[in-house]
Amino acid sequence: MKNVTDSFVALGHWPSAGSFGFNTDILATNLINLSIVLGVLIFFGKGVLSDLLDNRKQRILNTLRNSEELREGAIEQLEKARARLRKVEKEADQFRVNGYAEIEREKLNLINSTYKTLEQLENYKNETIHFEQQRAINQVRQRVFQQALQGALGTLNSCLTNELHLHTISANIGMFGTMKEIMD
Repeated sequence: MKNVTDSFVALGHWPSAGSFGFNTDILATNLINLSIVLGVLIFFGKGVLSDLLDNRKQRILNTLRNSEELREGAIEQLEKARARLRKVEKEADQFRVNGYAEIEREKLNLINSTYKTLEQLENYKNETIHFEQQRAINQVRQRVFQQALQGALGTLNSCLTNELHLHTISANIGMFGTMKEIMD
């Protein structure tokens, strides 16, 4: 201890007792000042520092609680979203199945409708063919009848003389007279 005191005395000039002066020994004064500052800080700053640390601790705990609540809310929303997704996927599958069934029904309806239309067209075609055949047959009959009539008239005109003509007319008049008497 003596060495420490001697080193302070040797390094600087000690003012006489009762006078005020500056200590030029930097190491000695810094240690004393540092000790005083630390003592004051510990004494007065302990409460402030403790309050600051407590406030910081409370904010951190509140933040953790809020984060935990947000996490739980997010997990809950995620589960709801997953449930909705599963529901939507089921509905989509149902729509897909119903859509395929509807497509098959429409396909069968179209096939049946097309078949009925083809059947009607076939019937119409057959009726048209039958009608055309009847018309052709009637035309042929008319021509045959006209040719037969022309041939008969030609034969009659060539075979019919005035005498035969008068005899045929009088026979017809006689028939008409008989018919008149029967009717009256």
